[in-house]
Amino acid sequence: MDKPDRPARSATIIDVAARAGVSAMTVSRVINNRDGVRPETREAVESAIEALSYTPNTAARSLVTSAELRVGIVYSNPSAAFMSEFLTGIFEEASTRGARLILLKGEGGAPPARPALEKLAESGLSGIILAPPLGEAPIVLNVLRGLGRPIAAVGAYNVPDATCVRIDDRRAACEMTQYLLELGHRRLGFVLGNPDQAASAERMAGFYDAVRDATNVEVKVAQGDFSYASGLIAGEQLLDGPSPPTAIFASNDDMAAAIVSVAHRRQLDVPRELTVVGFDDTTAAVTLWPPLTTVRQPLHQLAAEALAVVASEAAGSNRKTRRRGERVLDHDIVKRASTAHPA
Repeated sequence: MDKPDRPARSATIIDVAARAGVSAMTVSRVINNRDGVRPETREAVESAIEALSYTPNTAARSLVTSAELRVGIVYSNPSAAFMSEFLTGIFEEASTRGARLILLKGEGGAPPARPALEKLAESGLSGIILAPPLGEAPIVLNVLRGLGRPIAAVGAYNVPDATCVRIDDRRAACEMTQYLLELGHRRLGFVLGNPDQAASAERMAGFYDAVRDATNVEVKVAQGDFSYASGLIAGEQLLDGPSPPTAIFASNDDMAAAIVSVAHRRQLDVPRELTVVGFDDTTAAVTLWPPLTTVRQPLHQLAAEALAVVASEAAGSNRKTRRRGERVLDHDIVKRASTAHPA
């Protein structure tokens, strides 16, 4: 007996754009009968629509042309503390602007599946905010970049067709490392973040900027991925051996908290026998003992600035007037009880 065919997935505007060899924005212009499309391009789009039996989402089309600000938030971050503060900043800014938020979450730090991204793209968005690490995820950018909607990529570097909203990770990491050197530490450990994120490389570069000119410095490095679990593994690696670091700089607070846990398990006093510092200044930095010295990344302000960028660009009637590039916010070094002079 023949098996019944599975129902075919409905074509999306992304499918039409790919078949016609144009951007999703061009398809939108053809659907809405707008000017600025060459006759041969219009014909190619209309042929693709017919071949794929594409039916435009009329609800989404009406929303896109309305005055309502509808912003898609795409996120997937292994740090619950980071995302809690980030989303709080988004919600607060959205409430002041009367913006409607549409959230799409990936699991375990991975991007959402392509069908979910395509569904989001079809929902009539005014703009999109990509939370770390998705501002640099190829599958996300490939689906959303062609929509012609403003994109704010938080914590990202050099993303085409998007505005990157971030701090200067390299300078922040350099300043934190200089602080450790000023305390007298010369055996330093460093835990890298997710290797797929540019911010991880920038923080490592800042660490090496500081130690390069210092004398008699021993460096030991371990790979992490910004998760607590990876911090536990990195902490064990760094503290093994006859000459372990007297200070460890982790690339985020979750990994720093894990290293404090490893130190406690080894009956090392923090900070008398081991100094530990982190990055972000999330709630994880102040919910353990001792509270962490850390780089304060203004997560509320980064999120609010990203929404402000999207709102400003969405309000521009001409895409050529939209400003691309970067918004770089200030950071701080927050000194707490996890640091001390070496024993």
